[in-house]
Amino acid sequence: MKLGYNTNGLTGHRWDQALELMHEIGYQSVAITIDQHCLNPFTDELPAELDRMRYMLTHYGMISCIETGARFLLDPRHKHEPTLVSATSEHRAIRIDFLKRCVDIAASLGSQAVSFWAGVVRDGVSRDEAMDRLSNGVSEVIQYAHQCRVPLAFEPEPGMLIETFDDFRELLARVEQTGASSPRLGLCVDIGHVHCLEPRPIADYLIEWRDRILTIHIEDMKRGVHDHLKFGEGTIDFPPVLNALRSIDYRGGLNVELSRHSHIAPEALRESIQFLQAQMRTL
Repeated sequence: MKLGYNTNGLTGHRWDQALELMHEIGYQSVAITIDQHCLNPFTDELPAELDRMRYMLTHYGMISCIETGARFLLDPRHKHEPTLVSATSEHRAIRIDFLKRCVDIAASLGSQAVSFWAGVVRDGVSRDEAMDRLSNGVSEVIQYAHQCRVPLAFEPEPGMLIETFDDFRELLARVEQTGASSPRLGLCVDIGHVHCLEPRPIADYLIEWRDRILTIHIEDMKRGVHDHLKFGEGTIDFPPVLNALRSIDYRGGLNVELSRHSHIAPEALRESIQFLQAQMRTL
């Protein structure tokens, strides 16, 4: 596995500065959150930025994953909106178009996957209808990503329609019913989210879902509280997690996600890699 960091934790830096810092400190992977200031797919500057990003990733020997969780890129007034479960087909189409643009970016950069989530149901519809909205949107994105040969990694997210692995299993069944091939839909596993919501040890889920896992987020967290914390501030026991990842021969990015720590990004970068390297040395 390759230690990495998410650019959403360096929003006070230009993205090229962020990559430079990661490389200097020793990271070999980057989770690229597409945003206003980072590979914005709605600007004329995107082709030149992609050329620059492609060069830097190659020069630094870093792998990448494309993240789609920017807070206000699609709607400056409402966080994370619109989504695949928004009330109108027009709003859902905005998210689908954005995800397809992110697939194009991933194809251009040779990224390992595009990571995305469901969204929050805000109009009070039944779970059945919300799942229909989601599965139809996911199926459309799957078909496009398959044409582009880009893997998709779905992330269960606390507070959203798909929160747990059981929810994800339900989504896979729905996607099958639409005619899309569910094996094309992988997982983005956030270690903190698993600790926050799931009843069994994190390692159990990593082993159970090993064939679906494409990319991983990591941070500390407390049970029942969805708050991404620096290592040592939560209650996760990390050696069993890292042992499980080794046992399944996971070789992708292990990307630290501290999206609320941009104001101390250089410090958080160093502390995170030092913690993970120390934990891995003790295995």
